[in-house]
Amino acid sequence: MKLTFNMRLIFLTLLCSTILGTAQEKLPNIILIMADDMGYETLGSSGSTSYSTPHLDSMAAHGIRFDNCVSQPLCTPSRVKIMTGLYNYRNYEYFGQLRTEEKTFGNLLKENGYATCIAGKWQLNGLAYTDEIKDWNNSSRPVDFGFEEYCLWQLTQHSRKGGRYADPLIEQNGKLLDRNKDDYGPDIFCQYILDFIDRKKDEPFFIYYPMVLVHDPFVPTPDSPEWQDETLRNKKDTSFFSDMVSYTDKIVGKINAKLEALDLADNTIVIFTGDNGTHPSIYSKTKSGTIRGAKGNTITAGTHVPLIVKWGDQIEKPFVYDGLIEFSDFYATFEDLVANEVSADGKSFLPLLLGERNFTDRETAFVHYNPKWGKNVNRFKNQFVRTIDYKLYQDGKFYNLKEDVLEQSPIQDGAMTAEEAKIRTALEKEMSKHPKWEVE
Repeated sequence: MKLTFNMRLIFLTLLCSTILGTAQEKLPNIILIMADDMGYETLGSSGSTSYSTPHLDSMAAHGIRFDNCVSQPLCTPSRVKIMTGLYNYRNYEYFGQLRTEEKTFGNLLKENGYATCIAGKWQLNGLAYTDEIKDWNNSSRPVDFGFEEYCLWQLTQHSRKGGRYADPLIEQNGKLLDRNKDDYGPDIFCQYILDFIDRKKDEPFFIYYPMVLVHDPFVPTPDSPEWQDETLRNKKDTSFFSDMVSYTDKIVGKINAKLEALDLADNTIVIFTGDNGTHPSIYSKTKSGTIRGAKGNTITAGTHVPLIVKWGDQIEKPFVYDGLIEFSDFYATFEDLVANEVSADGKSFLPLLLGERNFTDRETAFVHYNPKWGKNVNRFKNQFVRTIDYKLYQDGKFYNLKEDVLEQSPIQDGAMTAEEAKIRTALEKEMSKHPKWEVE
């Protein structure tokens, strides 16, 4: 058989690889951006008509938009789960704390050759429990959790000593930054990330950016007219929420622009999500109607968060994925990427990023929620397991989420269809895999 030029080239390549060994391709960079209190309904690509998010909408248009990502209802429960890949009943002890014995995705990726960095909101040293947690003021905790460099708010300094927005109090690699009334915390975090990308562009890097935006207080951003008046920079008003969403989008745009400028976009997985639903004081208009935020609550608006993944040309054909994703899946995906094995509670969605369309969807998502943080949110503590359309709580309440998204009328046994009875039985079986927890 006569070999064509291309066939000969392939043969020679395989031969040389056998003799000399194949050089390992550079691992893809990973940037995980997690907005604070920014529910699914806040993005234009999700149907929002209240806010301007052109950069995030562009990410969705050129990547994968996940329409059913389920978070925990509150910040620390979500952070503990996403960072360790474990359900909260395994390792959640105090609000605002991550146990020192836990392994995070920072540890995982550092062990596998990544330069690692975290910037933004920490709130994991246990500052609210200084009598119970003896090492609450240990500034090396981020390093112990796998992040070689950090630039953080609320590491060893309580929020009452300095805020996250105007004139912020920020710790960077063991030192407190000088404070300046004209500084804006999100700008400092963003610039640190951009500098880190510049310095680490020739090696695989992992950046975890748990943003301080758009958490209350709702105050002016540097793009708000009120910022020009120093006396108004801490003015609190829900009307500034829109400006804060826009500034979040602007920062995401800056990070993506840096990757493009350094020709890194095609080898960088950029992930954007939110830690929980929007604050209850915020009402957002969407193409499907007005949605009130439900942060802290286990209803859909408390746990439905945006998730967008962009990976340059690796995602050849952008699409919308409407299957379930939950917060233990992020760690599992990173494990799958670097170790080809998954020990986390979650399910890897790496096959979706690699274009494997025979991916088996999650049948259910599970949430164990015990915030341990004040009666306003503690009243919602619960366990549930859900499909896209149905949800079962550990106390037996069963809801059709399509018809009753606010969960006001549980389905009664006598009103249940045969198909619903079948779904409930399947959810009960899934719930039984987890330790039984009787909510007081």
